[in-house]
Amino acid sequence: MDAATNSKLVKGAVLTGFINAAINGGIQYFFLKGHDSIPISVDSITNTTETVLGTSVVLAITLAMILTLVAYFGIKGEKAPFYPTAFWLTIKHGFFTFGVLTSLAVLWQKYMGTVEVPLVSALIIIGVIAGIVSGIVNYLTLKECTWIEKHKN
Repeated sequence: MDAATNSKLVKGAVLTGFINAAINGGIQYFFLKGHDSIPISVDSITNTTETVLGTSVVLAITLAMILTLVAYFGIKGEKAPFYPTAFWLTIKHGFFTFGVLTSLAVLWQKYMGTVEVPLVSALIIIGVIAGIVSGIVNYLTLKECTWIEKHKN
């Protein structure tokens, strides 16, 4: 992949990340607006408490899988075949996102404990996580599915 194409992909991924951070932070406001403060995580595998990282994990997995498909079907012109390339990217992005965010949540709880943050801070954290996941998934999907020479035999 040449530098100009890679630069376009990075710019598009950053824009996608910012847009998704704003949209998903706003959406989460309506789900969490009844809380004055929200714990980032709690020391329990199963709980009924809404947490910032618990909300982020579910949101990020959903975003990763949906945005992989959206990015693939948004490619104009020649692209890699949906199966196996985009299909397995969708699965891979979902599992990778789950693993990374769950690991970070466990590490946060181990080293920081239960920390409560105001609603606005919680929404910013959730938005940043959504933006990072969106940008990375967009970049990786477009990079993998538009590099046609790799898929031609």
